[in-house]
Amino acid sequence: MSAISSPPLGGHHPLPERCRAITESGWFGVLAFALILGNAALLGVETYPGVQGRWHAELKAVDHAFLVVFTLEILLRFAACADRPKEFFRDPWNVFDLAVVLFAYLPFARENATVLRLLRLARVLRAARFLPQLRIVLVAVGKSLPGTLSFLLVGALLLYLYSMVGWVFFAGEDPEHFGSLGRAGLTLFLLMTLDGLGDAVRTGLEISRWSIVYFASYVLLSSFVLVNLLIGVVLNSLEEARDAEEGGRRTYDGAPVPETELSAKIAAARRALDDLEGSLTSAGRRP
Repeated sequence: MSAISSPPLGGHHPLPERCRAITESGWFGVLAFALILGNAALLGVETYPGVQGRWHAELKAVDHAFLVVFTLEILLRFAACADRPKEFFRDPWNVFDLAVVLFAYLPFARENATVLRLLRLARVLRAARFLPQLRIVLVAVGKSLPGTLSFLLVGALLLYLYSMVGWVFFAGEDPEHFGSLGRAGLTLFLLMTLDGLGDAVRTGLEISRWSIVYFASYVLLSSFVLVNLLIGVVLNSLEEARDAEEGGRRTYDGAPVPETELSAKIAAARRALDDLEGSLTSAGRRP
């Protein structure tokens, strides 16, 4: 009677395990990062007309080779999550990598040179996957967007109010800078960076000595209060991103494990050990 082969113990799948062993190895990350840098160098070389005209066919072949290698990389990463495909799409970097590679195969991208160049440039952003500090900064930028939008609304309101006040008081004497709402807004926007502040104050003092109150209050609110608030928003988002990066716990397959779930599993394991110990002790006391 022939033996019936049983499935691997514990429901393990050999292919995903082998692919995980490859994608989680150190050399795989180094190789992928080196290929991304090579792709970036290729994009830079193509900006020189002489090189592009002389080696056009060779550069195009190298670009196709990069696309093939990046496609194989994505397939390996997806195969590593074949037994749990949802885990692949939970990682935003996997989704980004997949989108960058897939869009390069679409007909409209292949026919439009500008779109194709932008997609090839997007491959360079994949370097963030292999640079934790850069990944933290990008996550912090995303987290700071809601606070930044609030900052922009307050800044736009402040700029509008001071532009109207500047137009009312300085339009007649200084039409070059305050002749209209648009000119006043552009002038004050440049003053927000303290560019040309001295000239603006001198011109204002020639019109009225009370103009110093106008410029001083605007610079205080825009360049010091608002900018420091924006810096605070970004720094707070950076701290949150760093905590999320350093505090994330991983299982063997790379899925995050919440702290509460991990504590519950440890407590359950301890109770099971206590019950087992009690059973062995009671069994040993029996005659």
